[in-house]
Amino acid sequence: MSFLTLLPMAIVMIAGPQILSAIFLATSQEWKRNSIAYVLGAALSITIIASAAFFIGGGKPGGSDGNDTIYWVVLGLLLVAMLRTYVKRGESEPPKWMGKLQEASPGFSFRLGFLLLGVFPTDIITSVAVGSSLAANGDPWWHLFPFVALTLLLLAAPLLALLLMGERGQTLLPKVRKWMTDNSWIVNELVLLLFVGLTVSNLA
Repeated sequence: MSFLTLLPMAIVMIAGPQILSAIFLATSQEWKRNSIAYVLGAALSITIIASAAFFIGGGKPGGSDGNDTIYWVVLGLLLVAMLRTYVKRGESEPPKWMGKLQEASPGFSFRLGFLLLGVFPTDIITSVAVGSSLAANGDPWWHLFPFVALTLLLLAAPLLALLLMGERGQTLLPKVRKWMTDNSWIVNELVLLLFVGLTVSNLA
């Protein structure tokens, strides 16, 4: 897979509560240990699911009429979801458990990374798509690691910002966190828009 193919998939993987959690953890009391544990948990779950899809799947890709029907149904559902998110934007709030991330432990952060990047529906779909696509194209198993690495790099962006920017990063991240908390509906719309783009590209 090329970088231009992997990038939107990696963005879909981290968009939403995944990157927001990374920002919260990067501003927590044990920010360095929590952020590293979070990324390690994510790395494990992404690798497990993509590998399982690679070894179990591998059916030939193609655009049959049945597949096209599924894509049209998915596209319709995505557009409805975007409309619903916009209508309810005034009620949109981040999950309540995010309020606990300021006092999170490395163990909790690891489990959170594993679960968010492993059992979150959009991430399961994306990891399975990458693994099964590689198998169907006859690519070796290790070709999934550029996808894993790019996803983890984006997920670690808040930690890297703190390490590289120092005090400037400590000032910037809380502002980013507040904006994403206040505008979580926009984040949701962007995630849905990415899926619309991927679905349209499959139909094309």
